[in-house]
Amino acid sequence: MNHGPGTVAYVGKVLTAFALAALFFSCTSSNRIEGYVYYRLNASPSTLDPALIADVPSATIAAKLYNGLVRLRDDLGIAPDIAMKWSVSADGLRYTFHLRKGVRFLNGREVKASDFKYSFERVLDPATKSPNTWVFGKVEGAEEFLKGRAGEVKGFRAKSDYVFEITLKKPFSPFLSMLTMPPAYVVPHEEVEKWGADFSSHPSGTGPFILKKWLPDRELLLARRTDYFGDGSRVRGIAYRIIAEDLTAVTEFELGNLDVIAVPASAYARFRNDERWNRYIISLEGLNTYYLGMNTSRPPFDDPEVRRAVSVAIDREKILNTFYEGRGRLAEGPVPHLLRRWKTGSPLKYDPDRARRIIREKGLTGMEAQMYVSADKEVVDLAEIIQAYLERVGIRVKIKQLEWSAYKEAVNRGEPDMFWLSWWADYPDPENFLFPLFHSRNIGPGGNRVRYVNKEVDSLIEKGQYAVDEKDRDLFYQKAEEIIIEESPWVFFWHKTDYVITQPWIRGCRVYPVYSMDKGTEITIHSAANRHETGPRGSVGSAAEDKEVLPSRDTF
Repeated sequence: MNHGPGTVAYVGKVLTAFALAALFFSCTSSNRIEGYVYYRLNASPSTLDPALIADVPSATIAAKLYNGLVRLRDDLGIAPDIAMKWSVSADGLRYTFHLRKGVRFLNGREVKASDFKYSFERVLDPATKSPNTWVFGKVEGAEEFLKGRAGEVKGFRAKSDYVFEITLKKPFSPFLSMLTMPPAYVVPHEEVEKWGADFSSHPSGTGPFILKKWLPDRELLLARRTDYFGDGSRVRGIAYRIIAEDLTAVTEFELGNLDVIAVPASAYARFRNDERWNRYIISLEGLNTYYLGMNTSRPPFDDPEVRRAVSVAIDREKILNTFYEGRGRLAEGPVPHLLRRWKTGSPLKYDPDRARRIIREKGLTGMEAQMYVSADKEVVDLAEIIQAYLERVGIRVKIKQLEWSAYKEAVNRGEPDMFWLSWWADYPDPENFLFPLFHSRNIGPGGNRVRYVNKEVDSLIEKGQYAVDEKDRDLFYQKAEEIIIEESPWVFFWHKTDYVITQPWIRGCRVYPVYSMDKGTEITIHSAANRHETGPRGSVGSAAEDKEVLPSRDTF
């Protein structure tokens, strides 16, 4: 509901002014711990147990507490982590990892190959109730272990203390990339067994930081670890303040109580146009796709022609450049440009006359469609713009707002005709934007929320997954994406650019396209005495410096 300039709005402004004044006088940099870098998280982590992590705040912290066999390089290739080197058999089935010696858990015990076998089987163990069993679902014997028909996973084998082997049922091209995710982090069995369900509050990993304090919904502190096997942290620690409201986060940043924040949409233009701050904005094209989904399982959107009409009825480019302030790149299909190694065909262009003609010929002029959105203000405003475009071609849209958890549940059940979501990469492979989102096996919570079914697309995605040769794999994915674009189960809007802003005294921050890449070891505090310096830094559009980790998987 929108309020006019009446009494309620006036009182609200007065209360806001008093609140900001109180915040200014009560929150000062004296509350900071010397040598710590301060970040903002907009939600509290749900768990710090790698087997259970399914949200980005948790994964952001876990990346600094744990390690896996491999990690992502800056170019999104695969780099050594605890595994010094590895080899893959010619048939693409067997992966052999050679571990570093001397890597230790927080309790001082050295990591062995058997720890990886334990950690990975723990993810698959039904007793763990992990939401991430799919990460290892293609390992030989995983299904039998999941169903209780085997006491161990045949495809996990500790050949010696420092050699670990994984065997797959079929070749699976993204497998190494998936091993960079939190469920593939190694944990010590004795600590898991000691703490049980409380292991999340007493994480014992191999990472460059340790958990010092965790006050749910308030603050989380990580302290530098002195015996880390890799390049250690350049700061004493990292503090994450849990701040849900964007206005509060921006105010705290301007007071100097936060060092790095993701730039909220509401503050983007102000920071961008302020010469004091715009030199400290850093950006990087994100591995995400924002879309308007259409429920393909029932009329009217079970008809590809009607879906195409919706796609050409909306001027996505104009919305991106005006309402969205150019904070992204126009999408040609579901796969982000950073991951696509092929050219798409001609994407659907804005053509309201064509849309109006299709709707008229189908006898659907004046039809009603329910569009579900989250209660986020920017999303609601965008929905109203989409509503206006569709109204012009004969589609009457009713917008329904829901709180995030209720919204996602409703979308998973297939309630709405249309809905607004985005998908962020778990791992940097085109497969991550095709299989979860468009394969018929994943209808509903698995990711295919538009309930799209196309057996040819299913087959092409599967062939891409199992292809050993990269050119063959890309050809299968290209053909699958071309069919998806043509059949338009989504209106493909844009790939959002990540924007962060840092304080002048911060150096060495990076913008990471995938949350698991940020180990927190490169950031430095230049000098407490120089906190008000205004020397040259990067410019808007530079990908060279900073990032607070942003959401993955689907979000509003």
